[in-house]
Amino acid sequence: MNIETALKEAMAIDGAIGAALVDYGSGMSLGTIGGGRSLDLDVAAAGNTEVIRAKLRTIASLALDDTIEDILITLNNQYHIIRLLSAPGGQLFLYLVLDRERANLALARHHLKRIEKDLSI
Repeated sequence: MNIETALKEAMAIDGAIGAALVDYGSGMSLGTIGGGRSLDLDVAAAGNTEVIRAKLRTIASLALDDTIEDILITLNNQYHIIRLLSAPGGQLFLYLVLDRERANLALARHHLKRIEKDLSI
């Protein structure tokens, strides 16, 4: 599936507020959907790029032989899921913001994993 279809699939997840596909090498969004005045996805993409970089530095400092699957940020009203993609040579992540009252976190993570599997960049 292409980027546009992947983002539409992400928005079909119960409770979805916004989604983005982001290059964490540059911090730039390759595509966004949803969001709005209360959620600037481009600003969020750049900020979450720093979260990923910090975690990767920490993993390297600890000499862990492991990789990040996803990062969950829990707010009072929202879940923010950052799912790193295993694309060869890519530094990409799917970013999904969910309304905490309407979302099922386990199902959302499952759907993102399926979207990752079907995504062609």
